[in-house]
Amino acid sequence: MNPQRITVVLAEDHAVVREGLRSWLGSQGDFEIVGEASNGREAVALARKLRPAVVVMDISMPRLNGGEATRQILRAAPTTKVLALSAHDDDEYVVQMAAAGVSGYVMKHHSMQVLAQAIREVAGGKKYFSASISARLKAAGAPRATVARR
Repeated sequence: MNPQRITVVLAEDHAVVREGLRSWLGSQGDFEIVGEASNGREAVALARKLRPAVVVMDISMPRLNGGEATRQILRAAPTTKVLALSAHDDDEYVVQMAAAGVSGYVMKHHSMQVLAQAIREVAGGKKYFSASISARLKAAGAPRATVARR
């Protein structure tokens, strides 16, 4: 693992999406994809073993959903940050993932540039939530510290 690059585990059950993420993020120069998981249990095992800077976590994962996988990752590898990547923008999913401890939430309809920026920010210790998601978390009573405006 190169210490100047941000180490990333991709947790996404759709192979074509995972492969596209790996290809694009790998071409950026500052990311090193150190592992890929097709289900939540694999994501936890990889995070425990590899201790990446960031796990990009799909919410709808087989064998262990993204919320529970996030909780387990943060217990097993407390320095790893988890960034939710989802097609779901329902309040239920957003609040569930925030409660699980994600450092950010990016919608799959956003651009790869947005995802890359979110990974960089959470790797640097910041939070990354879009403005609309931040507003919903605030309305749901999430602590102010967990909500960043984007």
